[in-house]
Parts: sequence; C-alpha cells; structure tokens
Amino acid sequence: MNWEKLKPNHYFNDPVTHIYTQSMFDTREYDRLYENQNNLNHQSWQEFDSKYRTGFEFKNGFSDIDFNREIICLWFFKERSDNTQSYVHLNGKELTYLANTFLITKSKDIKLVKTKRKYIRHPLVQIDMTNDQWEILLKKFR
Repeated sequence: MNWEKLKPNHYFNDPVTHIYTQSMFDTREYDRLYENQNNLNHQSWQEFDSKYRTGFEFKNGFSDIDFNREIICLWFFKERSDNTQSYVHLNGKELTYLANTFLITKSKDIKLVKTKRKYIRHPLVQIDMTNDQWEILLKKFR
C-alpha cells in the first residue's frame, strides 16, 4: 500500500486515534478503479491486487462495513453524480465524505450522515489491515 505517502498532518488523536487523508492514490489510478467498481475481475483491479498484495472488499455502503475487523481501513469511492454534502461521523467528529479519501482507525463508531437529499449508494473499499500494520503506521507519527 502507499503508506509512505502518509504525513504527520494526516494523523489525528481527536476524538480517537485515526488517519484521514486524500493523498494516498494518484487520481488516475483511482479513476481506473472507480470506473470498474462493478467488475473486480477487471484488469485494473487485478493490477491493484498484484501491486499492493493486500486483501480488500468493495462495499456498496456503510451498512456493509465489517466491524469485526481489528482495524477499520476504508477508502471512499463517492459517486461522481453525488453532489450532496455527506459526513462521516467518527466518535462524533465530523469528517467530510469525499472521493479517494482514506480513513483508518480502531474505532467502530463510524456512521455516515447524509444531508438533505438521500443518495442511494455510498461505495467504499474496506482494506485488510492487521493491528501490527496499524502499530507500524502509528510509530511514524509518535
């Protein structure tokens, strides 16, 4: 994964320890994956899988997140036609739900709050991350 792109200003302790950033993936790489989100067997996803060698699952919305995982690592794939302003609440803190954004945390208190117009899908990728990998990332910022 592109963990080396993480910077100190992507790390937060309030209200819980988390990483929130839009700088992990080049827009072109993200766009190729976005365009093929309905076909995980597409070459672009196969190349992603081979390059980063990490498990992942594409989810159609926040209700599909697997909260049984030790670390919650989410990559947001906000629909281009979704011009509503939506927020992710992490333990009550409001984070903007934006395309090509990563949220990584141990917290299970994650909710999507939609404003005004209800949008049908809020897709995301849930990436496998172990506690050991999380701790290695945190050492970079401590």
